[in-house]
Amino acid sequence: MEIDIANGLPAFTIVGLPDSSVRESAERVRSAIKNSGGTFPLARITVNLAPADVRKEGASFDLAIAVGLLSASGQLSIPQMESCLVIGELSLDGRLRPVPGVLSMVDSAKRKGLKQVLLPSENVDEARLIAGMRLIGIDSLKQLLIPGSEQLFRNALLSAGLKDESAGGSPFRSDVDFADVRGHFQAKRALAIAASGMHSFLFTGPPGSGKTMLIRRLPSILPPLTDEESLEVTKIYSSAGLIRERSGLVRERPFRSPHHTVSGGGLVGAGTVPKPGEISLAHRGVLFLDEIAEFPRHVLDLLRQPLEDRFVTISRARTTVTFPTHFMLAASMNPCPCGYYGFPSAAQACTCSPLKVRQYRARLSGPILDRIDMQVEVPRIDYGSLGKEAETGGSSEEMRKAVETAMRIQSDRYAGTGIHFNGELSGRLLRDVCRLKPEAERLMAASFAALGLSARAHDRILKIARTIADLEQSESIEAPHLAEALQYRSFERRIEA
Repeated sequence: MEIDIANGLPAFTIVGLPDSSVRESAERVRSAIKNSGGTFPLARITVNLAPADVRKEGASFDLAIAVGLLSASGQLSIPQMESCLVIGELSLDGRLRPVPGVLSMVDSAKRKGLKQVLLPSENVDEARLIAGMRLIGIDSLKQLLIPGSEQLFRNALLSAGLKDESAGGSPFRSDVDFADVRGHFQAKRALAIAASGMHSFLFTGPPGSGKTMLIRRLPSILPPLTDEESLEVTKIYSSAGLIRERSGLVRERPFRSPHHTVSGGGLVGAGTVPKPGEISLAHRGVLFLDEIAEFPRHVLDLLRQPLEDRFVTISRARTTVTFPTHFMLAASMNPCPCGYYGFPSAAQACTCSPLKVRQYRARLSGPILDRIDMQVEVPRIDYGSLGKEAETGGSSEEMRKAVETAMRIQSDRYAGTGIHFNGELSGRLLRDVCRLKPEAERLMAASFAALGLSARAHDRILKIARTIADLEQSESIEAPHLAEALQYRSFERRIEA
């Protein structure tokens, strides 16, 4: 931020590719200085936002412009101003409003060597998550202009960094629990496997079979985010302005469920200065696409690269932004337009022609289906499974304990490698970790040709088998582990039936 006050007719010019909200800050700053007891310079004022070739947007520049003007006109002196980050939106009476993206701004400032931050009081709790920064929180511009304001900087809060808020198990609290689910043992087993290794999965079954009900209970068995993951997720939500409480990290794993009318930009990210889309808001959590076949095919195909690379790069004329997209894809769909293909009942039979079935399933392209690790059929349960005495197959707490045990095994195995879960395995590390016993190797060789598996499907089956072995606390992948993993490619066989 550069401020020049020169002789000439009074004028206030902001240069450096400002958008409308930045240009309008001239009037907010003028009124805020006057109503806070300061004197607005009657001169030719030029504000330069560097670098000049990067577009600036938002109201977070207001306080910096006001502080620069007051300093240039001799009304204000800030200790160590050259190492101070100044952010905040001004109201006309000089009060400060909180701004989004503070966590990322303060983290970036620390990386660039800045030592202190002047910001709105409502943003202090968010900023203190970055350790080692001196934070000066103020409620209004007037606090800088009154005598003795230097005391604010002497009493600056030294941020302590992350707090361990993850002790005591999962932060997930809800009235939904797998203990309430009768039957569906295979589906619950599949969810435990998917949660343990962060594997993507697809549930297919007739209407009313419980696909959505099961998936919406998935967060109840996911462990809390680690400190590193929490910081990543909180930065994303901070930049999107979606932090509901500005008092700490996001600790629950995100669970995003966009409607099937979502646009490509809404899913991946969009804007002149790109904002994170649903796949980035689901980072380190779950992206649930209910009735995935109802989503436009061109929108679903946008998931190809993010599912493989775990990031998405959005390029615009003035900037290029990369967002992380490390999410678990959870999807559900009916087997056909009427919903009963392959799952007939006494009262309902499929009324769709083979052509309609193929056209419906073609909405989910082969490349996308190939990137989904597990494909599980969820049939309707019989009347006997609905009774009070029917078995439930375990509560969310019991399932979560098994998931956490498997995750600890993976955490120890992959320490220092940069990955956390089996779902992230690739290349040489995949070959080293997923070595098969001779019997399992023979089973894989026979299944590869019989099922017509692709190389990608082969690798995903190995990763699922590794997770199943971890759930069983087995060091090696045995034939039963691989046999169970092979069951989760059933949709590929049925689609050709």
